[in-house]
Amino acid sequence: MRDVPAISHTTSDVLMQAECVRHRAAEAIRIASLKKIVAQLNCAREASNLTKSQLARAIGSDPSVVGRLLGAHTENPTLATVVEVAAAVGLKLCLVPMSAEERARITEPMLSAETARSRPSYQG
Repeated sequence: MRDVPAISHTTSDVLMQAECVRHRAAEAIRIASLKKIVAQLNCAREASNLTKSQLARAIGSDPSVVGRLLGAHTENPTLATVVEVAAAVGLKLCLVPMSAEERARITEPMLSAETARSRPSYQG
Protein backbone atom coordinates (compact mmCIF):
# COMPACT_ATOMS: atom_id res chain seq x y z
CA MET A 1 0.00 0.00 0.00
CA ARG A 2 1.33 3.38 -0.99
CA ASP A 3 1.78 6.19 1.55
CA VAL A 4 -0.40 9.17 0.78
CA PRO A 5 1.39 12.42 1.50
CA ALA A 6 -0.21 14.79 4.00
CA ILE A 7 -1.87 17.85 2.54
CA SER A 8 0.46 20.80 2.76
CA HIS A 9 -0.87 24.32 3.04
CA THR A 10 1.91 26.49 1.71
CA THR A 11 1.90 30.23 2.06
CA SER A 12 0.98 30.40 -1.61
CA ASP A 13 -2.07 28.15 -1.05
CA VAL A 14 -3.24 30.28 1.88
CA LEU A 15 -2.81 33.49 -0.11
CA MET A 16 -4.66 32.04 -3.10
CA GLN A 17 -7.56 30.91 -0.92
CA ALA A 18 -7.74 34.31 0.82
CA GLU A 19 -7.72 36.05 -2.56
CA CYS A 20 -10.58 33.85 -3.81
CA VAL A 21 -12.64 34.69 -0.70
CA ARG A 22 -11.87 38.40 -1.16
CA HIS A 23 -12.81 38.28 -4.84
CA ARG A 24 -16.14 36.53 -4.17
CA ALA A 25 -17.06 39.06 -1.46
CA ALA A 26 -16.11 42.04 -3.63
CA GLU A 27 -17.97 40.68 -6.66
CA ALA A 28 -21.10 39.94 -4.61
CA ILE A 29 -21.33 43.46 -3.19
CA ARG A 30 -20.53 45.03 -6.57
CA ILE A 31 -23.35 43.14 -8.29
CA ALA A 32 -25.87 43.70 -5.48
CA SER A 33 -25.07 47.42 -5.27
CA LEU A 34 -25.33 47.93 -9.03
CA LYS A 35 -28.66 46.11 -9.21
CA LYS A 36 -30.08 48.23 -6.40
CA ILE A 37 -28.82 51.51 -7.88
CA VAL A 38 -30.08 50.66 -11.37
CA ALA A 39 -33.50 49.67 -9.99
CA GLN A 40 -33.76 52.95 -8.07
CA LEU A 41 -32.72 54.98 -11.12
CA ASN A 42 -35.26 53.18 -13.30
CA CYS A 43 -38.05 53.77 -10.76
CA ALA A 44 -37.17 57.46 -10.55
CA ARG A 45 -37.02 57.71 -14.37
CA GLU A 46 -40.46 56.13 -14.68
CA ALA A 47 -41.87 58.34 -11.90
CA SER A 48 -40.52 61.36 -13.81
CA ASN A 49 -42.27 60.12 -16.98
CA LEU A 50 -38.98 60.14 -18.88
CA THR A 51 -38.08 57.73 -21.64
CA LYS A 52 -34.53 56.44 -21.78
CA SER A 53 -33.95 58.65 -24.85
CA GLN A 54 -35.22 61.74 -23.02
CA LEU A 55 -33.00 60.91 -20.06
CA ALA A 56 -30.00 60.52 -22.38
CA ARG A 57 -30.68 63.95 -23.91
CA ALA A 58 -31.01 65.46 -20.41
CA ILE A 59 -27.48 64.32 -19.55
CA GLY A 60 -26.06 65.08 -23.01
CA SER A 61 -25.35 61.45 -23.74
CA ASP A 62 -26.07 58.88 -26.40
CA PRO A 63 -29.24 56.84 -25.75
CA SER A 64 -27.16 53.65 -25.86
CA VAL A 65 -25.29 54.79 -22.71
CA VAL A 66 -28.53 55.12 -20.74
CA GLY A 67 -29.87 51.93 -22.30
CA ARG A 68 -26.80 49.99 -21.16
CA LEU A 69 -26.92 51.52 -17.67
CA LEU A 70 -30.59 50.79 -17.13
CA GLY A 71 -30.59 47.48 -19.00
CA ALA A 72 -30.72 44.03 -17.51
CA HIS A 73 -27.01 43.37 -17.96
CA THR A 74 -25.34 46.41 -16.45
CA GLU A 75 -21.68 45.52 -16.12
CA ASN A 76 -19.49 48.42 -15.12
CA PRO A 77 -20.94 51.91 -15.53
CA THR A 78 -18.77 54.87 -14.70
CA LEU A 79 -19.54 56.69 -11.50
CA ALA A 80 -19.87 59.91 -13.51
CA THR A 81 -22.66 58.39 -15.62
CA VAL A 82 -24.49 57.11 -12.55
CA VAL A 83 -24.22 60.52 -10.82
CA GLU A 84 -25.48 62.37 -13.92
CA VAL A 85 -28.43 60.02 -14.46
CA ALA A 86 -29.30 60.25 -10.77
CA ALA A 87 -29.25 64.05 -10.89
CA ALA A 88 -31.43 64.09 -14.01
CA VAL A 89 -34.13 62.11 -12.17
CA GLY A 90 -33.85 64.14 -8.98
CA LEU A 91 -31.58 61.85 -6.98
CA LYS A 92 -28.08 62.08 -5.56
CA LEU A 93 -25.69 59.37 -4.49
CA CYS A 94 -24.57 58.96 -0.92
CA LEU A 95 -22.61 56.33 0.95
CA VAL A 96 -24.10 54.71 4.02
CA PRO A 97 -22.43 52.45 6.58
CA MET A 98 -22.96 48.72 6.21
CA SER A 99 -24.80 46.81 8.90
CA ALA A 100 -22.76 44.61 11.23
CA GLU A 101 -23.99 41.54 9.31
CA GLU A 102 -22.89 43.04 5.98
CA ARG A 103 -19.48 43.96 7.37
CA ALA A 104 -19.02 40.40 8.65
CA ARG A 105 -20.09 38.91 5.32
CA ILE A 106 -18.34 41.33 2.98
CA THR A 107 -15.77 43.63 4.58
CA GLU A 108 -14.07 41.11 6.85
CA PRO A 109 -13.31 38.59 4.06
CA MET A 110 -11.93 41.40 1.91
CA LEU A 111 -9.67 42.62 4.70
CA SER A 112 -8.65 39.07 5.63
CA ALA A 113 -7.21 38.60 2.14
CA GLU A 114 -5.19 41.80 2.48
CA THR A 115 -3.93 40.74 5.92
CA ALA A 116 -2.87 37.35 4.54
CA ARG A 117 -0.95 39.05 1.71
CA SER A 118 0.88 41.39 4.07
CA ARG A 119 2.10 38.66 6.44
CA PRO A 120 5.79 37.79 6.13
CA SER A 121 6.50 34.45 4.48
CA TYR A 122 8.52 32.02 6.57
CA GLN A 123 10.38 29.37 4.64
CA GLY A 124 11.44 26.50 6.80
